[in-house]
Amino acid sequence: MTSVKDLRVDEAPTAEAPGAGRFAFTDDYSVFDWGKMPDAIPRKGASLCTMGAFNFELLEAEGVPTHYRGILDADGDVVSLDDASAAPTEMAVDLVNVPDLPFADGAYDYDAFYANAGSNYVVPLEIVFRNTVPVGSSLRSRGTPADYGLDADSWPDEPVALDDPVVEFSTKFEEQDRYLTRAEADRIAGDADVDALESLALDVNRVVTDRAEDAGFAHQDGKIECAAVGGDLVVADVVGTFDENRFAYDGQQVSKEVVRQYYKRYDPDWVEAVSAAKADADEQGVADWRDLCAESPDPLPEAVVTAVAEMYQAGTNAYTGGEWFDAPDIAAAVDAVRDL
Repeated sequence: MTSVKDLRVDEAPTAEAPGAGRFAFTDDYSVFDWGKMPDAIPRKGASLCTMGAFNFELLEAEGVPTHYRGILDADGDVVSLDDASAAPTEMAVDLVNVPDLPFADGAYDYDAFYANAGSNYVVPLEIVFRNTVPVGSSLRSRGTPADYGLDADSWPDEPVALDDPVVEFSTKFEEQDRYLTRAEADRIAGDADVDALESLALDVNRVVTDRAEDAGFAHQDGKIECAAVGGDLVVADVVGTFDENRFAYDGQQVSKEVVRQYYKRYDPDWVEAVSAAKADADEQGVADWRDLCAESPDPLPEAVVTAVAEMYQAGTNAYTGGEWFDAPDIAAAVDAVRDL
Protein backbone atom coordinates (compact mmCIF):
# COMPACT_ATOMS: atom_id res chain seq x y z
CA MET A 1 0.00 0.00 0.00
CA THR A 2 2.68 2.50 1.07
CA SER A 3 6.34 2.35 1.95
CA VAL A 4 5.54 1.98 5.67
CA LYS A 5 2.45 -0.25 5.84
CA ASP A 6 0.83 -3.02 3.85
CA LEU A 7 -2.86 -3.49 3.11
CA ARG A 8 -4.47 -6.89 3.60
CA VAL A 9 -7.93 -7.26 2.11
CA ASP A 10 -10.44 -9.47 3.93
CA GLU A 11 -13.48 -8.33 1.96
CA ALA A 12 -13.05 -6.17 -1.14
CA PRO A 13 -15.15 -3.01 -1.44
CA THR A 14 -17.70 -2.72 -4.24
CA ALA A 15 -19.10 0.30 -6.04
CA GLU A 16 -22.03 0.26 -3.59
CA ALA A 17 -20.53 -0.80 -0.26
CA PRO A 18 -17.26 -0.66 1.69
CA GLY A 19 -15.23 -3.77 2.42
CA ALA A 20 -12.99 -4.78 5.30
CA GLY A 21 -9.24 -5.09 5.65
CA ARG A 22 -6.17 -4.57 7.78
CA PHE A 23 -3.19 -2.27 7.83
CA ALA A 24 0.00 -4.19 8.63
CA PHE A 25 2.56 -1.69 9.90
CA THR A 26 6.21 -2.28 9.04
CA ASP A 27 9.44 -0.86 10.43
CA ASP A 28 10.23 0.81 7.10
CA TYR A 29 10.31 4.58 6.72
CA SER A 30 10.26 7.17 3.94
CA VAL A 31 11.49 10.75 3.67
CA PHE A 32 11.22 13.27 0.84
CA ASP A 33 8.65 11.04 -0.92
CA TRP A 34 11.43 8.55 -1.79
CA GLY A 35 9.58 5.42 -0.72
CA LYS A 36 11.20 2.61 1.22
CA MET A 37 14.60 3.68 2.55
CA PRO A 38 17.63 1.35 2.71
CA ASP A 39 17.27 0.43 6.38
CA ALA A 40 14.51 0.05 8.98
CA ILE A 41 13.69 1.51 12.39
CA PRO A 42 13.00 -1.27 14.94
CA ARG A 43 9.51 -1.31 16.47
CA LYS A 44 8.46 1.75 14.50
CA GLY A 45 5.52 -0.12 12.98
CA ALA A 46 4.20 -1.14 16.38
CA SER A 47 4.65 2.44 17.62
CA LEU A 48 2.61 3.90 14.75
CA CYS A 49 -0.13 1.26 15.03
CA THR A 50 -0.46 1.78 18.78
CA MET A 51 -0.53 5.57 18.57
CA GLY A 52 -2.91 5.53 15.59
CA ALA A 53 -5.33 3.19 17.34
CA PHE A 54 -5.20 5.31 20.50
CA ASN A 55 -6.13 8.42 18.51
CA PHE A 56 -8.88 6.71 16.56
CA GLU A 57 -10.46 5.61 19.82
CA LEU A 58 -10.20 9.16 21.17
CA LEU A 59 -11.95 10.41 18.02
CA GLU A 60 -14.62 7.74 18.36
CA ALA A 61 -15.30 8.92 21.92
CA GLU A 62 -15.70 12.47 20.58
CA GLY A 63 -18.17 11.38 17.89
CA VAL A 64 -15.80 11.94 14.95
CA PRO A 65 -16.56 9.35 12.22
CA THR A 66 -13.65 7.14 11.09
CA HIS A 67 -13.00 3.93 9.20
CA TYR A 68 -11.28 2.33 12.24
CA ARG A 69 -12.63 -1.00 13.59
CA GLY A 70 -9.98 -1.99 16.14
CA ILE A 71 -6.60 -3.68 16.38
CA LEU A 72 -5.72 -7.34 15.94
CA ASP A 73 -4.60 -9.08 19.11
CA ALA A 74 -2.23 -12.05 19.35
CA ASP A 75 -5.07 -14.44 18.43
CA GLY A 76 -6.06 -12.43 15.36
CA ASP A 77 -9.26 -11.12 16.95
CA VAL A 78 -10.35 -7.50 16.42
CA VAL A 79 -10.37 -5.78 19.81
CA SER A 80 -9.99 -2.30 21.27
CA LEU A 81 -6.54 -1.08 22.22
CA ASP A 82 -7.44 -1.40 25.92
CA ASP A 83 -7.84 -5.15 25.39
CA ALA A 84 -4.46 -5.60 23.68
CA SER A 85 -1.79 -7.48 25.63
CA ALA A 86 1.10 -6.02 23.62
CA ALA A 87 1.77 -3.23 21.16
CA PRO A 88 -0.17 -4.17 18.01
CA THR A 89 1.14 -4.12 14.45
CA GLU A 90 -2.16 -4.66 12.61
CA MET A 91 -5.22 -2.40 12.52
CA ALA A 92 -8.68 -3.39 11.22
CA VAL A 93 -10.39 -0.82 9.00
CA ASP A 94 -13.26 -0.40 6.60
CA LEU A 95 -12.05 -0.34 3.01
CA VAL A 96 -13.24 1.84 0.14
CA ASN A 97 -12.30 2.04 -3.52
CA VAL A 98 -9.04 3.61 -4.66
CA PRO A 99 -9.47 4.16 -8.41
CA ASP A 100 -6.51 4.67 -10.70
CA LEU A 101 -5.58 8.30 -11.37
CA PRO A 102 -4.44 8.39 -15.02
CA PHE A 103 -1.65 10.73 -16.11
CA ALA A 104 -1.45 11.81 -19.74
CA ASP A 105 -0.21 14.83 -21.66
CA GLY A 106 1.31 16.30 -18.49
CA ALA A 107 -1.90 16.25 -16.43
CA TYR A 108 -3.86 14.00 -14.07
CA ASP A 109 -7.37 12.93 -15.11
CA TYR A 110 -9.63 13.29 -12.07
CA ASP A 111 -12.75 12.79 -14.18
CA ALA A 112 -11.53 9.27 -14.95
CA PHE A 113 -10.78 8.74 -11.24
CA TYR A 114 -14.37 9.53 -10.24
CA ALA A 115 -15.86 7.59 -13.13
CA ASN A 116 -14.59 4.42 -11.39
CA ALA A 117 -15.13 5.49 -7.77
CA GLY A 118 -18.67 4.32 -7.10
CA SER A 119 -20.34 5.64 -3.95
CA ASN A 120 -17.42 4.88 -1.61
CA TYR A 121 -13.85 5.99 -2.31
CA VAL A 122 -10.78 7.69 -0.90
CA VAL A 123 -11.01 11.44 -1.45
CA PRO A 124 -7.84 12.26 -3.47
CA LEU A 125 -6.72 15.03 -1.10
CA GLU A 126 -4.68 15.43 2.04
CA ILE A 127 -6.04 18.00 4.48
CA VAL A 128 -3.19 19.65 6.38
CA PHE A 129 -3.61 21.58 9.63
CA ARG A 130 -0.99 23.76 11.28
CA ASN A 131 -0.87 25.08 14.85
CA THR A 132 2.69 26.29 14.54
CA VAL A 133 5.15 26.86 11.72
CA PRO A 134 8.13 24.71 12.75
CA VAL A 135 11.56 24.80 11.19
CA GLY A 136 11.34 22.67 8.06
CA SER A 137 7.69 23.42 7.39
CA SER A 138 6.93 23.82 3.69
CA LEU A 139 4.63 26.72 4.55
CA ARG A 140 7.72 28.90 5.09
CA SER A 141 8.60 28.60 1.41
CA ARG A 142 5.06 29.42 0.24
CA GLY A 143 4.38 32.60 2.15
CA THR A 144 5.66 35.28 4.49
CA PRO A 145 4.80 35.56 8.19
CA ALA A 146 2.44 38.44 7.35
CA ASP A 147 0.43 36.12 5.09
CA TYR A 148 -0.55 34.18 8.21
CA GLY A 149 -1.25 37.09 10.52
CA LEU A 150 2.18 37.23 12.14
CA ASP A 151 4.02 40.45 12.94
CA ALA A 152 7.42 39.66 11.39
CA ASP A 153 9.24 40.44 8.17
CA SER A 154 10.95 37.04 7.89
CA TRP A 155 10.69 33.57 9.40
CA PRO A 156 12.76 33.15 12.59
CA ASP A 157 15.00 30.15 13.28
CA GLU A 158 12.56 28.64 15.76
CA PRO A 159 8.94 27.43 15.60
CA VAL A 160 6.29 30.14 15.40
CA ALA A 161 2.88 29.68 17.04
CA LEU A 162 -0.25 30.60 15.07
CA ASP A 163 -3.20 32.27 16.77
CA ASP A 164 -5.62 30.00 14.89
CA PRO A 165 -4.98 26.73 13.02
CA VAL A 166 -4.31 27.07 9.30
CA VAL A 167 -5.91 24.43 7.05
CA GLU A 168 -4.49 23.65 3.61
CA PHE A 169 -5.20 21.08 0.92
CA SER A 170 -2.69 19.06 -1.07
CA THR A 171 -2.87 16.24 -3.60
CA LYS A 172 -2.76 12.63 -2.41
CA PHE A 173 -2.26 10.34 -5.40
CA GLU A 174 -0.01 12.43 -7.63
CA GLU A 175 3.66 11.42 -7.81
CA GLN A 176 4.67 14.77 -6.31
CA ASP A 177 2.45 16.23 -3.62
CA ARG A 178 1.46 19.82 -4.41
CA TYR A 179 -0.48 22.37 -2.40
CA LEU A 180 -3.73 23.59 -3.88
CA THR A 181 -5.85 26.70 -3.81
CA ARG A 182 -9.23 26.17 -2.24
CA ALA A 183 -10.83 26.33 -5.69
CA GLU A 184 -8.45 23.63 -6.97
CA ALA A 185 -9.15 21.49 -3.91
CA ASP A 186 -12.89 21.88 -4.43
CA ARG A 187 -12.56 20.67 -8.02
CA ILE A 188 -10.39 17.67 -7.10
CA ALA A 189 -12.66 16.76 -4.17
CA GLY A 190 -15.48 15.77 -6.51
CA ASP A 191 -18.75 15.49 -4.59
CA ALA A 192 -16.98 15.87 -1.23
CA ASP A 193 -17.50 19.27 0.36
CA VAL A 194 -14.26 21.11 1.16
CA ASP A 195 -15.88 22.86 4.13
CA ALA A 196 -16.80 19.46 5.59
CA LEU A 197 -13.26 18.19 4.97
CA GLU A 198 -11.86 21.24 6.74
CA SER A 199 -14.26 20.72 9.65
CA LEU A 200 -13.14 17.10 10.07
CA ALA A 201 -9.49 18.19 10.01
CA LEU A 202 -10.12 20.79 12.71
CA ASP A 203 -11.94 18.21 14.86
CA VAL A 204 -8.98 15.82 14.58
CA ASN A 205 -6.56 18.65 15.31
CA ARG A 206 -8.48 19.63 18.43
CA VAL A 207 -8.58 16.08 19.82
CA VAL A 208 -4.90 15.36 19.10
CA THR A 209 -3.76 18.78 20.38
CA ASP A 210 -5.64 18.33 23.65
CA ARG A 211 -4.17 14.88 24.19
CA ALA A 212 -0.68 16.06 23.30
CA GLU A 213 -0.86 18.88 25.84
CA ASP A 214 -2.04 16.46 28.55
CA ALA A 215 0.98 14.24 27.80
CA GLY A 216 3.51 17.10 27.76
CA PHE A 217 3.86 17.47 23.98
CA ALA A 218 3.29 20.43 21.68
CA HIS A 219 1.28 19.41 18.61
CA GLN A 220 2.67 21.48 15.74
CA ASP A 221 0.98 20.24 12.58
CA GLY A 222 -0.46 17.19 10.86
CA LYS A 223 -2.78 15.91 8.19
CA ILE A 224 -5.75 13.67 7.62
CA GLU A 225 -7.08 11.68 4.71
CA CYS A 226 -10.78 11.06 4.24
CA ALA A 227 -13.11 8.57 2.59
CA ALA A 228 -16.57 9.12 1.18
CA VAL A 229 -18.96 6.33 2.17
CA GLY A 230 -22.44 6.57 0.70
CA GLY A 231 -22.34 10.35 0.78
CA ASP A 232 -20.82 10.64 4.27
CA LEU A 233 -17.23 11.62 5.05
CA VAL A 234 -15.08 9.65 7.49
CA VAL A 235 -11.48 10.03 8.64
CA ALA A 236 -9.36 7.35 6.98
CA ASP A 237 -5.79 6.03 6.84
CA VAL A 238 -4.07 6.73 10.20
CA VAL A 239 -4.09 9.87 12.33
CA GLY A 240 -1.93 11.60 14.92
CA THR A 241 1.26 9.53 14.73
CA PHE A 242 4.88 10.63 14.64
CA ASP A 243 4.84 10.07 10.86
CA GLU A 244 1.62 11.93 10.00
CA ASN A 245 2.07 14.77 12.50
CA ARG A 246 4.83 16.88 14.00
CA PHE A 247 5.12 16.98 17.78
CA ALA A 248 7.71 18.56 20.03
CA TYR A 249 8.75 17.77 23.58
CA ASP A 250 10.79 20.27 25.59
CA GLY A 251 11.46 22.19 22.40
CA GLN A 252 12.76 19.15 20.45
CA GLN A 253 11.03 17.56 17.46
CA VAL A 254 9.55 14.13 18.18
CA SER A 255 8.51 13.00 14.71
CA LYS A 256 9.79 11.82 11.36
CA GLU A 257 11.10 15.38 10.94
CA VAL A 258 14.12 14.30 13.01
CA VAL A 259 15.14 11.89 10.24
CA ARG A 260 14.29 14.38 7.50
CA GLN A 261 16.53 17.07 9.01
CA TYR A 262 19.30 14.57 9.75
CA TYR A 263 19.42 13.50 6.09
CA LYS A 264 19.83 17.13 5.04
CA ARG A 265 23.10 17.21 7.01
CA TYR A 266 24.18 13.58 6.56
CA ASP A 267 23.46 12.98 2.86
CA PRO A 268 22.97 16.40 1.23
CA ASP A 269 23.93 15.14 -2.24
CA TRP A 270 20.96 12.78 -2.25
CA VAL A 271 18.58 15.44 -0.86
CA GLU A 272 19.68 17.89 -3.56
CA ALA A 273 19.35 15.19 -6.24
CA VAL A 274 15.77 14.51 -5.13
CA SER A 275 14.89 18.20 -5.46
CA ALA A 276 16.54 18.36 -8.89
CA ALA A 277 14.73 15.24 -10.10
CA LYS A 278 11.35 16.61 -9.01
CA ALA A 279 12.05 19.86 -10.85
CA ASP A 280 13.14 17.94 -13.96
CA ALA A 281 9.96 15.85 -13.86
CA ASP A 282 7.84 18.99 -13.70
CA GLU A 283 9.72 20.50 -16.63
CA GLN A 284 9.44 17.34 -18.72
CA GLY A 285 5.80 16.72 -17.83
CA VAL A 286 6.40 13.21 -16.46
CA ALA A 287 4.90 11.69 -13.34
CA ASP A 288 7.67 9.50 -11.88
CA TRP A 289 10.57 11.70 -10.83
CA ARG A 290 12.51 8.85 -9.19
CA ASP A 291 13.75 7.58 -12.56
CA LEU A 292 15.39 10.98 -13.01
CA CYS A 293 17.20 10.98 -9.67
CA ALA A 294 20.96 10.56 -10.01
CA GLU A 295 21.58 9.56 -6.37
CA SER A 296 20.31 6.97 -3.89
CA PRO A 297 20.13 7.51 -0.11
CA ASP A 298 22.81 6.16 2.21
CA PRO A 299 21.70 3.98 5.16
CA LEU A 300 21.60 5.70 8.52
CA PRO A 301 24.40 5.11 11.05
CA GLU A 302 23.47 2.44 13.60
CA ALA A 303 23.53 4.92 16.49
CA VAL A 304 21.03 7.14 14.68
CA VAL A 305 18.71 4.21 13.99
CA THR A 306 18.79 3.29 17.69
CA ALA A 307 18.10 6.85 18.85
CA VAL A 308 15.21 7.29 16.40
CA ALA A 309 13.72 3.89 17.33
CA GLU A 310 13.80 4.84 21.00
CA MET A 311 12.21 8.20 20.17
CA TYR A 312 9.25 6.47 18.50
CA GLN A 313 8.82 3.97 21.32
CA ALA A 314 9.30 6.37 24.23
CA GLY A 315 7.10 8.94 22.52
CA THR A 316 4.29 6.41 22.08
CA ASN A 317 4.54 5.36 25.73
CA ALA A 318 4.35 8.99 26.85
CA TYR A 319 1.56 10.04 24.46
CA THR A 320 -0.70 7.08 25.28
CA GLY A 321 0.18 6.95 28.96
CA GLY A 322 1.07 3.24 28.62
CA GLU A 323 4.11 1.01 28.90
CA TRP A 324 3.97 -0.64 25.49
CA PHE A 325 7.71 -0.61 24.90
CA ASP A 326 10.85 -1.23 26.92
CA ALA A 327 12.29 2.17 26.10
CA PRO A 328 13.98 5.07 27.91
CA ASP A 329 11.73 7.71 29.39
CA ILE A 330 10.68 10.46 27.03
CA ALA A 331 13.12 13.04 28.40
CA ALA A 332 16.12 10.75 27.81
CA ALA A 333 14.91 9.75 24.34
CA VAL A 334 14.42 13.38 23.41
CA ASP A 335 17.91 14.30 24.61
CA ALA A 336 19.37 11.51 22.46
CA VAL A 337 17.81 12.78 19.22
CA ARG A 338 18.56 16.38 20.17
CA ASP A 339 22.27 15.53 19.98
CA LEU A 340 22.13 13.92 16.51
